[in-house]
Amino acid sequence: MQPWIRRILLSTFLGVFTVAAHAANTPLRITTSVGVIDVVLYDDDAPETVKNFLDLVDNHFYDGLIFHRVVAGFVIQAGGYDANLQFREPPRTVVNESKVGMRNRKGTLAMARLPDPDSADSQFYINVQDNRSLDAKPGIPGYTVFGEVTGDWQVVETIELTEVGSRDGMQGVPVVPVTIEKIERL
Repeated sequence: MQPWIRRILLSTFLGVFTVAAHAANTPLRITTSVGVIDVVLYDDDAPETVKNFLDLVDNHFYDGLIFHRVVAGFVIQAGGYDANLQFREPPRTVVNESKVGMRNRKGTLAMARLPDPDSADSQFYINVQDNRSLDAKPGIPGYTVFGEVTGDWQVVETIELTEVGSRDGMQGVPVVPVTIEKIERL
C-alpha cells in the first residue's frame, strides 16, 4: 500500500475513532444564515458544561445571536451578541471542566471565558485549527472542550473566511452578520 494512502486511511480512522470514543454524545444542529453545522456534545467528558449548553439550547437562548468574533486560523465565536451587538445576558456561569488531555484541536467546540476559569457562560467557539495554547496544563485550567463538529466543514470555513472588521470597539466582527437561526437536538 502506498504510504500516502495509508496516511489517509489512518487519519480517517482516527477521526471516526475520536467521535466514537466518547460514550455519550448528544447530537445537535446549528442552523446559521450561511448553512448548517452538525455537532456532537461530549456528555461524559464535560457534563456540567453540556447541561448548561443544552439548557440554553432548549430555551432558544442562541436564536438570533451572531458569530461576533471571527479570527481566521484560530476560532469562530458566538453566543453573546445579536446583529446590533447588543449583549444577551446569560442566566449563569459554569464550572471549568477543562482536563489535561482534552485538546482544543481543529473542529472542537469549547467554552469562551474571562480570566476566571469558572466564568464561562453562554459564549462558545469552534477551533478552526489546533490551539494547544488553550488546553489545560497540569495545575493550570484551560478552556473546556465539550463537543466537536461532525458534519461538513464547509460552513465553518465560510464563517472563518468571511470579511471582518471593527465595530463598537469589537474586533473580528463579520461585516455581514452570520446569525444563528436556531440550535436544535437531533
